[in-house]
Amino acid sequence: MNKFSLKTVTTPVILSLAVLGCVPSTNQAGKINKTHLGTVGGVIAGGLLGSHIGGGAGNAAAITVGALAGGVMGHSIGAQLDHADIEAMNRTQQKALEYAKTGQRVSWKNPDTGVSGYVVPTRTYVVQDQNCREYTQIVKIGGKTQQAFGRACRRDDGAWEIIQ
Repeated sequence: MNKFSLKTVTTPVILSLAVLGCVPSTNQAGKINKTHLGTVGGVIAGGLLGSHIGGGAGNAAAITVGALAGGVMGHSIGAQLDHADIEAMNRTQQKALEYAKTGQRVSWKNPDTGVSGYVVPTRTYVVQDQNCREYTQIVKIGGKTQQAFGRACRRDDGAWEIIQ
């Protein structure tokens, strides 16, 4: 697995803290603000992705652009996903990583919200005796489709850990 330096995570963390200071962490019912959670998660994921894309002098710019783009996407998704949607998405993600063949779609849908999506493993590989998979995840909310890419590796306890 990749090792992250302090420089790699500094910008996304700073941007996340700035977002945390601007957005309330709970809604009026006292539940976690999913827009807030999506924005912060998007900032971190986008920044980490940007750190892998940029290099040399352009690394800080790639991290910043990735963090900002991830924050916008995360905000959009978080604004519309509820707890049951997220649980269904996560269960399907784990199921696809564990059982689906490369290229095989594993779908989910929350009948209460109409939100749906699917996960498709796109590559399987081994890193230092650890099984890993890349995947594409699609979420459909109100007629709009959001697409994300990720990587996961199997932990020693058998669970899949999302690493990007």
